[in-house]
Amino acid sequence: MPLTPSRKFASWFFTALLGTSLLSPIALARPTVAIPTPFEVGGSPEGNYLAAVVAGDDQDTAAAATFFNEVLNADPRNVELIEHAFIATLANGDVRRAFDLADKLLAYAHNDKLAHLVLGVRDLKTNQYALARTELAQSDPDDHSNLTSSLLKAWAWVGSHNVQKALETTAHLNANGFGVFRDFHAALMADVANDVDEAQKRVTAAYTADRTTLRLVEAYGRFMSRHGHIDDALKAYEEVDKIIPHYPSIAQAITSLKAGKELPPLVSNAQEGAAEVLYGLGSSGRAGDELTSIIYLRLALYLNPDHDTASFTLGETYERIKRYEQAIDAYEAVPTASPLRRLADLQIGTVLDTMGRVDDAAKHVKAILDDNPKDFDTLTMLGRIQSEQKDYAAAAGTYTKALDAAGPDVVNPWSLYYFRGIAYERQKKWPPAEADFKKALELSPDQPQVLNYLGYTWVDAGIHLDEAFAMLRRAVELSPDDGYIVDSLGWAHYKLGHYEEATKLLEHAVDLKPGDPTINDHLGDAYWKIGRKLEAHFQWNHARDMKPDPEDLPRILAKIDKGLDAVEAEKPASDKPAEKPAAKPADASNSSQ
Repeated sequence: MPLTPSRKFASWFFTALLGTSLLSPIALARPTVAIPTPFEVGGSPEGNYLAAVVAGDDQDTAAAATFFNEVLNADPRNVELIEHAFIATLANGDVRRAFDLADKLLAYAHNDKLAHLVLGVRDLKTNQYALARTELAQSDPDDHSNLTSSLLKAWAWVGSHNVQKALETTAHLNANGFGVFRDFHAALMADVANDVDEAQKRVTAAYTADRTTLRLVEAYGRFMSRHGHIDDALKAYEEVDKIIPHYPSIAQAITSLKAGKELPPLVSNAQEGAAEVLYGLGSSGRAGDELTSIIYLRLALYLNPDHDTASFTLGETYERIKRYEQAIDAYEAVPTASPLRRLADLQIGTVLDTMGRVDDAAKHVKAILDDNPKDFDTLTMLGRIQSEQKDYAAAAGTYTKALDAAGPDVVNPWSLYYFRGIAYERQKKWPPAEADFKKALELSPDQPQVLNYLGYTWVDAGIHLDEAFAMLRRAVELSPDDGYIVDSLGWAHYKLGHYEEATKLLEHAVDLKPGDPTINDHLGDAYWKIGRKLEAHFQWNHARDMKPDPEDLPRILAKIDKGLDAVEAEKPASDKPAEKPAAKPADASNSSQ
């Protein structure tokens, strides 16, 4: 899987503009690949209000905005409703409707900071720079150190062709811990105004202070490449490439510079500069404050719809709060020409898979492969999806293609061997499976998932027992809180008749993973063997109610009905199919790490 760009854009400059928390983070309304959750507006204002609150708690912007606006139609002068509808509508991406609601809100709440900020952004978009500065000043009437309003006002001065005033507007930010961010934007402002000396001084100062933040590196590298300092630009990109290998925009810049191509500026006008301010704030949001991030990113995209990183970050934010349809919409908005486009397409496949739409995910990923059949990341993702579809023969073949495609960019492909080994094992092709598990351990000796899988399988087959138990114990040492791995060690003891030891371990496994049907089923069997038959039935009933795999359910029901002894007596042990290791495979997305 590719590296997802959840990159910090310098947490040191994040500021909480929004002093209100009227809604939970909620979502976007442009379904394309995704199927939106249907909802109907009712005839009761009270019912619609409750629906709006529930939608907000469920982080569903489309529903929250719809219901709050519907309630507002019934009570158009209710200031609280106007405010709720304004924030939900803005977060949902209907920026023009949000402008109308901001005007309406300010008719009653003259000092609402967010409303003034949003109207200032509207004026920036339409080149009404003096009006923008007036609105932004009202969004920050008392605190002139406010990062957001100061930088947006400065960009409005750039729009008015007064870069000196713009730089003066940001000068005070150094005293508030925002010096690097100030210099970053001052460099962009001076560059737009063709003040080369000032731009170079500022961008060099920002880059010198922080050589690892991607946007700072990009601003520095792009400026230096356009002003005859190709070697300095290339060095900056290559240094950050060592920290974040093969990040798309960095890799593209390195390729272009080596080909003698000049890089375009990061920002070309006041609107794009203001969008960069809002993107920076949105991308640095903290967990639990997604609504603020979404609003900043929405405003950034309003000012600069082609801001690829803002669209991608919006998708990541929605993924984080499990609003998957909205995440897909955001990823789809990444421009086709962007270096992030391929990464966005892969993330769409990941989201579809996470949603349980495995067939759609496979179809989507195969379409990506049509354009580049030897793409390592895409092949790895397809192999994982085929495994989830239980098409193990196809998965093994796809993992083989991924291994063939793995170049020097893949640091250690141990997990590809591990996942291909699982695909072989599920087809009962043990020799190649065993070879792959051993290869995975050769490449990465202390991988608990591999130690667990191979060790358990050996115990189950009654071979290499000393080495197998050593592997399982080592796996538990490495992952003591992994209920699946603890279960495997306990079940291995059970298979060898060590019932008391098995019970202790399986009880611990259930404590770690109380909702897993396989582990509960195993504990029931262990209880039966040590004479705790009432507790055994309890565990089996519990396993039955947890939706076990369809192939496991008949045996669980039979044990509930007849007891374990009778079930075992019905079929000779030698005829029983070998049980699979209880441990769930790790996510294949880690395959290149």
